Amino acid sequence: MDDLQLGKRNKRGDWSPDQPASIAPIWDFPPRFNKIVRWLPQYFFPYDIIWVLSALAWWQWVLPDVEVMKTLAWGWILKLFFVNLIAVFVFFGAYEWRLYVKRAQGTRFKYSGKWPADKKSDVFWFKSQNVDSMLRIVFHAIPIWTALEVGILYAYANGYVPWISFAEHPWYLLAIALIIPILHETHFFLIHRLIHMPLLYKYVHSVHHNSVNPSPFSSLSMHPVELLLYLGMACWHLIIPSNPILALYQLHRAGFGAIPGHIGFDKIEVGAGSGLDTHAYIHYLHHKYFEVNYGDGLIPFDKWFGTFHDGSKEGEALMDARFEKKRAKMNAQE
Repeated sequence: MDDLQLGKRNKRGDWSPDQPASIAPIWDFPPRFNKIVRWLPQYFFPYDIIWVLSALAWWQWVLPDVEVMKTLAWGWILKLFFVNLIAVFVFFGAYEWRLYVKRAQGTRFKYSGKWPADKKSDVFWFKSQNVDSMLRIVFHAIPIWTALEVGILYAYANGYVPWISFAEHPWYLLAIALIIPILHETHFFLIHRLIHMPLLYKYVHSVHHNSVNPSPFSSLSMHPVELLLYLGMACWHLIIPSNPILALYQLHRAGFGAIPGHIGFDKIEVGAGSGLDTHAYIHYLHHKYFEVNYGDGLIPFDKWFGTFHDGSKEGEALMDARFEKKRAKMNAQE
């Protein structure tokens, strides 16, 4: 594919799409129904249906019987840990291998013209972004992911929280399933704003932002505190009457689903003339500019709070004006 037909590349080799980033069209006023109808499949495809299927697969083939989960035993917990670990490395690694190791499509549709592996930095363990990210996944992300997963399943198995049956309440649980992306977006935006507060940013969130030029393994390269806050969104299902499969879906959406915003490419080529949209641009801009796009655009939180950047020159001008206003306010206080 010719990426210059759909975007432009600057002198540094950075590529940006001609079409600015946008929020979900359900918020447009007046409503544009044709646009909404075309967008609706994106609410669950291509990513969310994968997380639904992975939750069902874990429930069917990975997790033990409910009676076993009533007891915290190393056997099933370690099995779950290693399955999660292998699954993340296979899933993230597939993207990493094709796009960053083989570099199968070069820099076509790649937002940054640079490759993370080509730049060594003291902010990373062993001065390598990839090594740092993979070690943080092994020693931080997967243990916390598994601990939350075990805790939630243990609570359901022992009847500590309401377990709603699909057989008895199918429509209610369908409604819960449909709002899981909304719950994710709301939780993500709130904790994201929280960890951008100066103290938390310095000691917690800066670990993730070391990956200014993110790649797939950057997705879960976070401080343990951020991982608890982020993956902990699955704990909403301990408060909202729900079902453990939906809690797994919520957790998988957070864990596996962290990758779209960190792929670093706008499209993944699947043939000579076609490519899959990654929907990565909004979050890439957050890694690039730090104080924009705290959400992913499903709900227009950033537009409401004045922190949205669509990647256009107009968006950059609005961002610069906001930063200048902030600097002037800080100078006036000195």
